[in-house]
Amino acid sequence: MATGKKFAVFDIDGTLIRWQLYHAIADKLVGLGFIAPVKFQGIRDARMVWKRRESSESFKQYELELVKLYTNILMEITVKQFEQTAQAVFDEYKDQVYTYTRDLLKQLKKDGIILFAISGSQAGIVSKMADYYGFDDFVAREDEYIDSRFTGKSTTPIFKKDAVLRDLAKKYKVGFKESIGVGDSASDIKMLNLVENPIAFNPEKELFDYAQSKGWKIALERKNVRYELEQVNGKYQLVKTNGR
Repeated sequence: MATGKKFAVFDIDGTLIRWQLYHAIADKLVGLGFIAPVKFQGIRDARMVWKRRESSESFKQYELELVKLYTNILMEITVKQFEQTAQAVFDEYKDQVYTYTRDLLKQLKKDGIILFAISGSQAGIVSKMADYYGFDDFVAREDEYIDSRFTGKSTTPIFKKDAVLRDLAKKYKVGFKESIGVGDSASDIKMLNLVENPIAFNPEKELFDYAQSKGWKIALERKNVRYELEQVNGKYQLVKTNGR
């Protein structure tokens, strides 16, 4: 039975934090000397293709390249090295956030809303961010390890954020009435479909197109200006803007 409390669920990577945490982990592993730069070259090449905007699919191709190599990278380091890397990434990125989502989190926390985070990045870094920003619970990628070495086996919520959110709602006995969800990518669509008040924040094209088809709120943050777009009589209108 639901408690009557309300909840909000956030993606973390690119939604709260301005960069994907698992990308930052990969970079930092090289920076700390735990991974040889040559083993990271394929990722760098794919990233430059994306940064040059050589195709509409370049970011997706970059992410696929990173995911493909990421598990192999983890199997070459110890758990202690990963923990050192996660701490370094947390220290560097914890305050590199979008003000729209940061301020929304603060207000929701003040209002007594239960806060969930669902991320495809590792629990070792997501847990630090979740604690820092006052989330009540989170679900993230879990990597199996034995005797301080990663085995290559992992579980991730990235393809089943809807099921993960249902489990969290059941765990905390909260209903979906007046619930809020915030995400930036296509992997957030299933999660956002469940909540009563979905927000597509700085959405990639696939999410942007889907959000428009559903009439969802779209929020954008560029430099020091924040915009909110809402559908009115079938057309999107700028309903709010704030400079920071």
